[in-house]
Amino acid sequence: MKAAFFMKNGGPEVMQYGDVEDPVAGAGQVLVDVHAASVNGADWKVRSGSYAPITKFPYVAGRDFSGTVAVLGDGVKDLKVGDPVFGVVEQVADGCYAEKVAIKSSIVAKKPDGLTHVEAAALALIGLTALVSIEDTLQLKSGETILIQGGAGGVAGFAVQVAKHIGARVITTASAANHDYLRKLGADQIIDYNKEDFTRVVSGVDAVFDTVGGDVTQRSFAVLRPGGRAAFIGSGPTAPASPRSDVTSLRPKVGRDRAHLERIVELVAKGAVRVPEIKTYSLSQAAEAHRVSEGRHLRGKLVFKVR
Repeated sequence: MKAAFFMKNGGPEVMQYGDVEDPVAGAGQVLVDVHAASVNGADWKVRSGSYAPITKFPYVAGRDFSGTVAVLGDGVKDLKVGDPVFGVVEQVADGCYAEKVAIKSSIVAKKPDGLTHVEAAALALIGLTALVSIEDTLQLKSGETILIQGGAGGVAGFAVQVAKHIGARVITTASAANHDYLRKLGADQIIDYNKEDFTRVVSGVDAVFDTVGGDVTQRSFAVLRPGGRAAFIGSGPTAPASPRSDVTSLRPKVGRDRAHLERIVELVAKGAVRVPEIKTYSLSQAAEAHRVSEGRHLRGKLVFKVR
């Protein structure tokens, strides 16, 4: 099958496009013909070596996808060949920048007719991450105020909408070019991080969701009320140490399951969450897509149209 892969860790230039061995559906798995796969920050972090070093090559990157079931592994009863499905792979070794992916049937969900494969792929991991962070980890409630850092990104943009659906007041940070986009997503207050220090504008919020990392992480603690809580996905695999004893620092545990994917479908069907802005690429343009993603100033999602 055709795939985008790399043979060593490095910059975007190590991404290649060509033939790799087809995956095989094991017991409890399905083999999916991939129609679309999205680009996530984790993809280029794995490629660059920021995560655990890769030891087996070629390495096919990619976390989330949408496609159609091609083969049922032994014991799979809840899906059939031809079903349109979308999901997030369980391990980084199961990359989906490829024409096929093998995955546990229990962690994919049926793609609704109302979403294209490109749209479903764009929503899978960002939706899963945002739901686990906002609903499960922060347990945000109606009437609370939340600061969401980096609102124009995929995860943060989904989180803005989920928080508004819950009934929270949403403050977010973004460059001026993205303010209109975020107003359409429902943000109540938008801070231009190029002109304003959010710690001078915001105080006493109930919760913070940080998707940015770096110095933003430590500065985020300052805007919380006593007893507030913050969730971080941009600062490593564990929660950063809080400089304050009266607030809670949390690291969402983003697992893989069908229930959260079906929650994404439910929210989209209700009109509570809209599909993000999407820019499409072919798999042969993987290096270019990684350069854009790694620049960390994109709006919405980058998605590969695989077939």
